Amino acid sequence: MVWPVIADRLLAVLRIVAALLFMEHGTQKLFGFPTPMGGAGPAMFSLLWFAAVLELVLGLLLLLGLFTRQAAFLASGEMAFAYWIAHAPRSFFPALNGGDAAILFCFVFLYLMAAGPGAWALDNLLGSRFEHADRTHSA
Repeated sequence: MVWPVIADRLLAVLRIVAALLFMEHGTQKLFGFPTPMGGAGPAMFSLLWFAAVLELVLGLLLLLGLFTRQAAFLASGEMAFAYWIAHAPRSFFPALNGGDAAILFCFVFLYLMAAGPGAWALDNLLGSRFEHADRTHSA
């Protein structure tokens, strides 16, 4: 049964790549890396600052596969909120309002919330409470 192993590893690759890209958005907002957004960065405790902190913290949790379902749920919600606040008012069409990435992140994270972390995750080593509950109810 090689396909379940490949699927589990590809799920982990999706989680890791999405987390790295998500963290990059946070570092761009907070530190101007890899490219500055313009200005001196967001004012502390502003909406943009909170978004950047969430992207860094939740991205790191997703990268490590730690509290994956919870982090993915919050990250999905942040991206839905970001889309409706920052992108949708510009245009109905995502290609015109720049919200493509927010929509894609939202649904990738929603999928990770449902599917779990895949291989190479700390959740697998530590045995999350929620993972244990899922296994006991599915039998």
